[in-house]
Amino acid sequence: MIQIRELSHHFKLGKKDQKVILPVLKDITMEVGKGEIVSVVGKSGSGKSTLLNLISGFIRPTEGDIWIDGVQVSELSEAKFADFRLKHIGFIFQSFQLIPSMTAYQNIELPLILKGEDEKKRQEKVIRLMEKVGLGDFKDHYPSELSGGQQQRVSIARALVLEPTLILADEPTGSLDSETEAEILEIIQKLNRELGITFLIITHDEEVAQTGHRTISIKDGRVMKGGAAI
Repeated sequence: MIQIRELSHHFKLGKKDQKVILPVLKDITMEVGKGEIVSVVGKSGSGKSTLLNLISGFIRPTEGDIWIDGVQVSELSEAKFADFRLKHIGFIFQSFQLIPSMTAYQNIELPLILKGEDEKKRQEKVIRLMEKVGLGDFKDHYPSELSGGQQQRVSIARALVLEPTLILADEPTGSLDSETEAEILEIIQKLNRELGITFLIITHDEEVAQTGHRTISIKDGRVMKGGAAI
């Protein structure tokens, strides 16, 4: 599903005539197979969030290549990558990123409206997904009327509504208590089993990482293997 080859990235800081180069990722090579749940683990500042942003296409790599589902996305224009994201990638965020003025139903429905899907199909999909993530009785609730766990369930349903083949999750349980965290991770595992969706989870939590099929560790911008950078 994801292939990354010799990926490096740096940021340029400072004024135009006094640029400082800050290396963040260094020669990353890794793969994520279809249907896998893979956790990328690292401390704050290790480069894991930058890696997620590169895979998402929100920033472009300094060097190296990224393929998603056979497409060399690192070569796509910004407009073509945006279209690719809409069709193939869903996102789950630590902060939920729900629209407070919209109900749970409307938040989940929004990507379908942007896609131009007709109302009847939208309704069928949203109701089905709300049932699947345990929100069948919360259709008309606003985010402020939901618990953190319920808000993350809305976020998960929204990520699923366009039927992506890949979901990128950035610290998906970072704002939740341990009991709710376990419930959200169970939902992710269930969706993986039943729908075959590939999940790439960014986390600093070793317990969260262990729920996946594999763990990839990043330290100082490098993938670690056997305690050493590769």
